[in-house]
Amino acid sequence: MLVFMLKDDFELQERQKDAYGTEPLLPLTSSLRTFDYVLVAHIEDHEKEHKAQKRKAFIEQLEKKNIFVANIFHDDKVFFGLRGPIQMLEDYHYLLKVSDSCNSCGEQPFMPTYCFLLSENLNALLEKNVFETVLFLITFCFLNDTSVQCYFGEKVALYYLWLGWYTQLLVPAAVLGVVVFLYGLAFFNTSPLITEVCTSNIIMCPRCDNKCKVWKLSDTCAYSKISHLFDNEGTVAFAMFMAIWATVFLELWKRHRATYVSRWKVYDWSELEEELILDIVNDPNCRIKRYNHSYLQSTIVLVLVTLMLIIGLAQALVVFRVVAAPWLSECSWEFIHDNANTVAVMLGAVLHYVTIQIMTRLNCVCFFYVLALCMHSEETNSSAATERSFTVKMFTFQFFTLFSSLFYVAFFLGRINGHPGNYARIARWRLEECHPSGCLTDLFIQMAVIMLLKQTLNNIVEFTGPWMKSFLGSRSSKKLQRKCGQCNRKACRDEDRGVEPCDICKLQDWLRNYKLAKTDAFSLFNEFLEMVVQFSFTTIFVAAFPLAPLLALINNIFEIRLDAIKMVRLERRLVPRKTNDIGVWTKVLEAVGVLAVIANGLVIGVSSDFIPRLVYRYRYGPCANGTTDTHCMEGYINDTLSTGNWGIPVTYRDYRNSEDHSLTSQFWLVLAVRFAFIILFEHVMVVCKFIVAWFVPDNPTQVKNDRLEDKLDRLKEEFQEVKRNRSTDV
Repeated sequence: MLVFMLKDDFELQERQKDAYGTEPLLPLTSSLRTFDYVLVAHIEDHEKEHKAQKRKAFIEQLEKKNIFVANIFHDDKVFFGLRGPIQMLEDYHYLLKVSDSCNSCGEQPFMPTYCFLLSENLNALLEKNVFETVLFLITFCFLNDTSVQCYFGEKVALYYLWLGWYTQLLVPAAVLGVVVFLYGLAFFNTSPLITEVCTSNIIMCPRCDNKCKVWKLSDTCAYSKISHLFDNEGTVAFAMFMAIWATVFLELWKRHRATYVSRWKVYDWSELEEELILDIVNDPNCRIKRYNHSYLQSTIVLVLVTLMLIIGLAQALVVFRVVAAPWLSECSWEFIHDNANTVAVMLGAVLHYVTIQIMTRLNCVCFFYVLALCMHSEETNSSAATERSFTVKMFTFQFFTLFSSLFYVAFFLGRINGHPGNYARIARWRLEECHPSGCLTDLFIQMAVIMLLKQTLNNIVEFTGPWMKSFLGSRSSKKLQRKCGQCNRKACRDEDRGVEPCDICKLQDWLRNYKLAKTDAFSLFNEFLEMVVQFSFTTIFVAAFPLAPLLALINNIFEIRLDAIKMVRLERRLVPRKTNDIGVWTKVLEAVGVLAVIANGLVIGVSSDFIPRLVYRYRYGPCANGTTDTHCMEGYINDTLSTGNWGIPVTYRDYRNSEDHSLTSQFWLVLAVRFAFIILFEHVMVVCKFIVAWFVPDNPTQVKNDRLEDKLDRLKEEFQEVKRNRSTDV
């Protein structure tokens, strides 16, 4: 049986138990006036008797609780309209008032969790199909409007508030990223590093053992130019800026959130306490669900699946690139033959994107299955605890699915491949090497391809699916609309909501909303997951891709608009839920911010050529001896190359002796400076993050003062009530 909620009746939700296979509460967009929720059951010709009895027993339980039930049959379905009694709302409001989770419940009598009735303004917006435009403006410009909070509930409102805040703070990051890119572009043709590659006659080692031929270093002139765009001194400063930016964003978001939840009077809201209240309203003799968490089970699941993702996905990408590069080098098409490594990198990125899509769906299926099995063995005493546990685990696995190949490209590519005469191999294929200009370009290509495909294709799929379902489902309701077009019953035209409309008028709205795209308790989780993954892309490896914040900014402008249209017009309304925070996502974002410091320090210290260039400039280059007639970086490319023998003298990228291929003293000096830089960078950035977090308070002073005044007013009111009761007793 399916349960959905009418989209413009804000009645208190009755928590439905999954006793007979119901789906979660699912909402609608409708102008129906007299029902809170609608249950839909599919009637099959050979329906088992116990299913019908189960459904009948459940409806009888609802009726025993004084919930009005009206049923309408249509084709192979039966619709049950539910209307809760006012006494249930009064009980709910009273329990909220005496609890600690509500700091404004006494202001309006019988005010339930959410706004019950739409304002005339909001009704007009819905009828004109422009509510999604208002939602877009509220999100992006932070207008002082409570329409989103009142209509969708605080949980959805906070998602849009966070998304709008994140999008606005992406603007300075995107601008600085473009500046760093233009800085590299300014020295595109004058850099001595590029000139040295483009004018070189050095013969390089073949890329594979059999049919690959030797090649000239100058053949990769274009590749070296692209490398310089994303591997220059500006990327170091930008990585430091983004590490501080992530902390500033989170601290300012906490202040921004505090302002709005204080304005909405939900600052002290407790989801756990509300669930206890709903349990009592549903069953006065209910018992608490005790915490029962299995650390062993969680550890086993995390270790096994993480190992599978890290080892399995990364190894699959390594094998593909190792096999693809020699195969493409043998291609008869000259363009692919000359750019075999670059094409292999791009194909590997596309393969990784396809793998991400497959693994995302497998992860969801597995987690929902595990969630169903572990309902009584994990910390699932409340839906909030279940959501927290699901969010942390799902994000962890999704994170490794997305970043496993990026970690390989960033920290292992070109460092474990060996040297001529002693190459590391997978089966008979050699591991791939880095370009003489560095490995950072491979990481840039990998990130750019995945980010572009993920943002564009995912948005198209997410929007097209609900739009097609809405378009196809509108035909059924149009038939009923024509059938009810001659309806002259006064009830169907009643604007005071005092009389029942006819069954056709009810069914017309119910069926139209039933045909909308399905939503559930995890629909908002998917939206958050998409944005937090994007936040990870824009911070963790931003040193390799300074344009990532710009792509994220452009995507978010469209994302806000498409999500608004989708939620308002194409999907059933999400069940409004009160909350005062984005939940465990705040902790996830803080963890990503710390990981961004570590990853960017490693990218600059290990993946980029910033440290080798620094060592060369001050230790081995022309300027090390006080010479000022030439550029300090002249001769750097030759200094990073070693000589081997492939029938003829050939060159490869490494710090090794020509005779015995042993590592030179310069290699060990560069390695020591790399480690020193990583330690210094990470410690400085962590200290800066702590200073920023301390300097920017989580709560504005005005919010603190408003809370004190609110508590003082409540205490005075309760004290006056106690005094009146005493005088009455006397």
